[in-house]
Amino acid sequence: MKEIKAYVHQNRIAEVISALKSSVAWTAVGSGEHNLTVYMVKGSLVPLDDGERRYSVELGDEVINEYKLELHCGDDHVEELVKIIVAAARTGQANSGWVYVVDIATAVPIF
Repeated sequence: MKEIKAYVHQNRIAEVISALKSSVAWTAVGSGEHNLTVYMVKGSLVPLDDGERRYSVELGDEVINEYKLELHCGDDHVEELVKIIVAAARTGQANSGWVYVVDIATAVPIF
C-alpha cells in the first residue's frame, strides 16, 4: 500500500479530484481502500498571479494558499493515479506543484 501526497494550486484542486474519481484506478474492483483527504495549507509554490500572494505574519514570509492532497491506494494503482494528478494539476508553470509517493508499512482498518 502507498500514500500519494500532492501539493496543488487552489485553482486546480477541483479538476484533480474530479479526474481521480472518474479514473479506472479509482473505480476498479478491489480498489476500495482509497482514502482521499484534502487540506488547505500555506505553502511556497510559485504564485500564478498577484492574487495568490499572501504574507504570513506567523511565518514572516510570503506564502500562497495551496492544497495538500493525501491519497492511500494499492501498489498496482500508484502509477496511474500519479499520472492523473500530474496531468490535472498542471498550470503551465515550471513548478506547478509536487507529488510524493511513500510506502505504508501497516494499515489497520477501524471497525
